[in-house]
Amino acid sequence: MAPGTTGAPFEAVLDVADLPYGGLRRISRGDLDILVASTPAGIVATDDRCPHMSAPLSIGELDGCVVACPLHEGRFDLSTGEIVQMPTTGGIDADGIYRPTWSPAGRDAKVDPPGKKAEARRLTRVRRLRYYPLRIVDGRIEIAFPRD
Repeated sequence: MAPGTTGAPFEAVLDVADLPYGGLRRISRGDLDILVASTPAGIVATDDRCPHMSAPLSIGELDGCVVACPLHEGRFDLSTGEIVQMPTTGGIDADGIYRPTWSPAGRDAKVDPPGKKAEARRLTRVRRLRYYPLRIVDGRIEIAFPRD
């Protein structure tokens, strides 16, 4: 769960009718962007930032419970928070295991010349998703935002 949300008040953000099944919506409060997604496992609220390099997941694609990042093709299970597919740039997964760069089928092999960029990619940690408490009251989705 996202830090600061335990016991935080809920705020109505969206009508359930405005979030179609399989839909992704971005909700922003100050500098916080939250992804609200309607999945087969239910409606979830998580950071609208890829846990790899912060690209907005709300412009990615949702396949069942798995959201695809539009930037480096990472895939994340919204029902568990787990990495389904590491981003193409590789890096350290949430369990601390290094995963090398890779190229999608049909594309040329990714060249990773040595240097600071390659070192940064190798040391980039892909974290698990962070969730925000969510409830539905009178047809409205409510989220508990972190307290300041």
